[in-house]
Amino acid sequence: MRHAALVSEPQCREALDIAIRAARESGVAHVEVLIGGEREALTRFANNTIHQNVEAVEHNISVRVIVDQRTARATTTSFAEDSIARATTQAIALARASAPDPDLCPLLEPSEAGTPPALNRFDEATAAATPHYRAEAVLRAIHAVKSAGQTGAGIYSTGEFFEAVLNSAGVEAFHRQTSAVFSITAIAEDSSGWAKASSVAASAIDPETLARQAAEKARRSRQPREIPPGRYTVILAPAAVLDLAGQIFADFSATAIADDRSFLNDRLGQPLFGENISIGDDVTHPLQAGPAFDGEGVARSRLSLVERGVPKQVAYGRTAAHRERRASTGHGFPPPSETGEMPANIVIAGGGTSLEDMIASTRRGIFVTRLWYIREVDPYEKIMTGMTRDGTFWVENGEIQYGIRNLRFNQSVIELLRNVDALSPAIRASGEESFDMVVPAMRANQFEFSEVTRY
Repeated sequence: MRHAALVSEPQCREALDIAIRAARESGVAHVEVLIGGEREALTRFANNTIHQNVEAVEHNISVRVIVDQRTARATTTSFAEDSIARATTQAIALARASAPDPDLCPLLEPSEAGTPPALNRFDEATAAATPHYRAEAVLRAIHAVKSAGQTGAGIYSTGEFFEAVLNSAGVEAFHRQTSAVFSITAIAEDSSGWAKASSVAASAIDPETLARQAAEKARRSRQPREIPPGRYTVILAPAAVLDLAGQIFADFSATAIADDRSFLNDRLGQPLFGENISIGDDVTHPLQAGPAFDGEGVARSRLSLVERGVPKQVAYGRTAAHRERRASTGHGFPPPSETGEMPANIVIAGGGTSLEDMIASTRRGIFVTRLWYIREVDPYEKIMTGMTRDGTFWVENGEIQYGIRNLRFNQSVIELLRNVDALSPAIRASGEESFDMVVPAMRANQFEFSEVTRY
């Protein structure tokens, strides 16, 4: 059964009209409205049994006003006229009580917003997915894990969301999208394996195949052996690449550089990574997701963040762009925002070496399928610490020999990306420590593991 639409474009325009009328009663002319809606349905399982199915629908309307070089916003979850009017008057009161911001930009004009690229990221079947649809897929996955003598746990979610930016200057930007996410951990007596995938279309995800992959990792990593900490050649699966490399992209921000809190300070235009590392931000990539506009409605531009190891471009929101007398790249967060902006559609260019070939050509090394609990140690050198999890293997003479106990690492991401000697084709990857990206698997030398864990 197809659900009713979350929010309609006429509803959004009506919400803006209500806010404009309420603002005019207080002598305020400049109004912006952000509208979001989400429907997420989640099937959760553990101990080889489905134990929960929930569905939530949420809406929010955020009203921002500009008053004499001051700005503030207030939020409501109701489309009722009195709720939107109340949020507007609250935003006005907050703005008038705040200090003037000399860097505050006026409301975005349509001529400055540009034209966002047309994207079709809505899948009818995913939006209409039922609990029965998810349960059937989960039961097939559970059977695959159970047949291996293991226990499965995880989630399968489907849903849709809506985003809109409108203002009293005439800007209108709308985005509607579906989403499906499946994650499973296969648990054996002394080992485990994990797999996860996401897509705008549920049909692009095969839970049974992911379950078999997780079960195979758990099987091959049983009776893990301990190896000493040290520097090793490491093969990182795409999910591990995503979660580790994903820690650096908030620094590709003009505001972060202006605040001297980016590892790119004094490094833009200088060779920093290996020549085989090129990274872009491309909202139009077919494996990407999300709206084609930013938090103020500016169309997202493609960015060449890194070209052959050299950091080239960073993201600009309107405030940072105004400060430097240049155009926004369409990566700004909704103002007011201390963070400013951030690239959101990361694509790390891949290579021609398959993951299997990386393993086959490795004399001695460690294959890492997943990382977790990643924390920053040194913000300028981008040294991160964290641990391996759910499938870590010793590779010798081109073959996976056995599972090993998990290891803690202390590793500079800059150094990692300088030492990569092989890249697989890039895929859409999902992890737990960073947002989804398009990334390859990587093999790198001299990866530093600092200690062995107890499991």
